[in-house]
Amino acid sequence: MESIHMPDNDGLLYTRFLTSGDQNALEVLFSKYRESLVLFIYGFVQNIDIAEELMMDTFAVLVSGVARYKEKDNALFKTWLFAVAKNQAFLHLRKQRIWFVSLEKEFLDNMEADASTQPIAVLLKTERDAQLYRSLKAIDANYRQALYLQYFEDMKPEQISRIIKKNIKQTYNLLARGKEALRAIYAKMGHSWDI
Repeated sequence: MESIHMPDNDGLLYTRFLTSGDQNALEVLFSKYRESLVLFIYGFVQNIDIAEELMMDTFAVLVSGVARYKEKDNALFKTWLFAVAKNQAFLHLRKQRIWFVSLEKEFLDNMEADASTQPIAVLLKTERDAQLYRSLKAIDANYRQALYLQYFEDMKPEQISRIIKKNIKQTYNLLARGKEALRAIYAKMGHSWDI
């Protein structure tokens, strides 16, 4: 059976913004990705105000056209956008002279589903999501990042591999090992793994 290439509507919106200055296209993208980008960036910087600022910086990069998005069959706009956001977070951490053995190791450390932090509360609408989000902090940072993108951003392994800069086989291995680690965490907590 032949695979049908579906257009990347978000990529088309972004291209329309760049080529014709369609502000509505940019507003649609901003509304769609704002909260999930804040949550993603928060996993790196551990400060909601800075995460919101870096989300705005990510959109500033989009508006300026500095980063180049090119539609490809296997790379969606969302994948590219989250890679830009990750780069903004790393740039911020470097500017703050916060050096870690691995910046990715800090992803989602000490995160709790805090109802007073609005973007987190909005994204963690179900008890299942809140429990998964809290459980992620107990596993290896590389597993956390890959599983966050899969479960909370509904990304495919191919997209995740581009963001975390691993080949596809490594990404599948990270996802499988991460799921096993989560199963063990759930078992210790007395919960069943139904994801």
